[in-house]
Amino acid sequence: MDFFTRSITLSSGLLALGITLAQAQSVPFTKEQFTIDKEGFKLAEHELELGNHEFGADPARFGAALPHYLRAQKFNPKNALLNAKIGECYLHSATKQEALPYLQRAQQLDAKAEPRLHYLLARALHLNGQWEAAIKEYEQARPVAADATSDDVAVTTDDLARCVRECHRGLQMQAHPVRVKLENAGPAINSAMSDYAPLISADESVMLLTSRRVGSTGGQLDSEGDGMLEDIYQSDWTGSAWGPARNLGAPVNTAHHDATVGLSADGQHLLVYMEDNEGDIYESDLVGNAWSKPKNLGTRLNTKFHESAACYSPDGKYLYFVSDRPDGNRGGRDIYRLELDARTPAENLGPVINSPYDEEGVFMHPDGKTLYFSSKGHDSMGGYDIFKSTLNEKGQWSEPENMGSPINTPDDDVYFVMAASGQHGYYSSDQPGGLGGKDIYRVTFLGPEAAPVAAASKAKPAATKSTAPVAKPASAPASAAALAHVTILKGLVTDAVSKKPLAATIEVFDNTKGEVVATYQSNAATGRYLISLPSGLNYGIAVHQAGYLLYSENVNLPANAPYAERQQDVALNRPTLGSTVELRNVFFTPDQAELRPESSAELARLKQLLAEQPTLRLELSGQGDANASADLRQQRAEAILAYLTSHGIARTRLSVAAVGQPVASVASTPQSTNGPTAFRVVAAGN
Repeated sequence: MDFFTRSITLSSGLLALGITLAQAQSVPFTKEQFTIDKEGFKLAEHELELGNHEFGADPARFGAALPHYLRAQKFNPKNALLNAKIGECYLHSATKQEALPYLQRAQQLDAKAEPRLHYLLARALHLNGQWEAAIKEYEQARPVAADATSDDVAVTTDDLARCVRECHRGLQMQAHPVRVKLENAGPAINSAMSDYAPLISADESVMLLTSRRVGSTGGQLDSEGDGMLEDIYQSDWTGSAWGPARNLGAPVNTAHHDATVGLSADGQHLLVYMEDNEGDIYESDLVGNAWSKPKNLGTRLNTKFHESAACYSPDGKYLYFVSDRPDGNRGGRDIYRLELDARTPAENLGPVINSPYDEEGVFMHPDGKTLYFSSKGHDSMGGYDIFKSTLNEKGQWSEPENMGSPINTPDDDVYFVMAASGQHGYYSSDQPGGLGGKDIYRVTFLGPEAAPVAAASKAKPAATKSTAPVAKPASAPASAAALAHVTILKGLVTDAVSKKPLAATIEVFDNTKGEVVATYQSNAATGRYLISLPSGLNYGIAVHQAGYLLYSENVNLPANAPYAERQQDVALNRPTLGSTVELRNVFFTPDQAELRPESSAELARLKQLLAEQPTLRLELSGQGDANASADLRQQRAEAILAYLTSHGIARTRLSVAAVGQPVASVASTPQSTNGPTAFRVVAAGN
């Protein structure tokens, strides 16, 4: 019989231990109390000493102390201080809810054994959603100065008042839950250890996450007792479920902590947390089918302080990140924004976003204006809660809105990301019934409750929760999806003849301003690309690759255009005689041959093509409104010819198709009435 089995047997009754004290009295760890089993007492006392050594470290190693304390407690379950310490260890673990029975037992045995017992018990009740009982314990708790214990457990009057406010908010939010379906992502994603910080591509086809499961690259346990050192895993959507998460391996994962931070909307660029300095952020790129070795993003982002979370803006021009650098205007961890191609320092997002407490887990939605983040401040119901704020046209952030219950809990709810559709979100939470430690959950937003169709109809529940694996994305009501004003354009870029994938450059223009708003690259191994286009702009899409003709597309999105996904495969042609290309972003004044300013970006790309291939000769053909006269079509082609010659292209390289001989047809779209143009290759050279 091993020590653990024997100690459980011997502690099953007071007579076996020689204890004659009252039922509700604390039993000290002294040999006089355990005269029958001296050997068992020595073993338990040794475990207690080991636990106290870890517990008393600076900083305390709660995870390492806990197993020692639990072994000692099996021998003597009626020591008040030991039960209180076990409860405190659990409060610092991934399974905080397990603290409650130990702290309740400590209070029953000796309420004065630990000066902070009212506070610790209040925390455990708080984390278990027992709001009113927690408030009563908080009100009985007294401040404890930092020099009385350690800095980690100092409790101030402000702390106690804040916790009471959180409990009152929790009562209110739990009474009015939001309409969502909450599902555990299941065993393909979650393990018996903690899994967190999910990242998804905008179309939910790829997920990357951080895990402490067995099988890490370094093969080392975390010294704080929370599983293995962090590694990054990837899961792909199979069409009906998430596939098994697989370790990315080297060079992304190392022998140290490696954690997910941010993922670009197209899933091609990954931000990684690594343990340089106090924690730095690196970037890895998907090159074909393999992730590159992460590179440090430099001192404008990383400092000697702790940069813990970050995300890309949808256009890739900015990074939003979290840092505890001392220049934060609110204290603790704040959220900043860094313009990547500028030389200006990072900008603190200010007091609307950053509370006097910590912020964490920042994510910018593909709409480019909705920021999701976690905060211990604002109107949190406890720990980190998830909030959202919207950036208006004047660059001002709205007051952060709590995402509500059951998304938020009394414990930490962090690293929320939202699909471009607005239908599903993913985040990390420590919920009862999980698979182990923190788990990744998916939220399906159900939208407003439908009006009853008959008097006998029953109201739908405000929210549902499931621990079953996510099997298939449910179709959310139109009212929920309509909240996301984004269009996803995705597909494959290939060679038109060989059908092989190409690593082409994809530029997205704001046609109204004639400016590049984002640049993407299709994957060299697969040809895949994905572009996130917030509603409200007339977009020009230009796809080009050295040695190929230009490909263009127009996507005109009104301000309130609802979420949509468009599959647009692109087959690039090499310049061969007779090849035709439609220019979909050349616009004219109605019924005239006057080029509109929105045409400038497309014409610049055409001029660049001719400059890069000096032997190329083109024949232009106007393709306007079906009701436009042949003369008008020819005049529009000549207007483009005049633009190109005025910008340095030799007249001998250009011609205009004869009237009545269009070289290509243009689909009937709202843009075609403005007169897009086509060209045909007359000479391509070698």
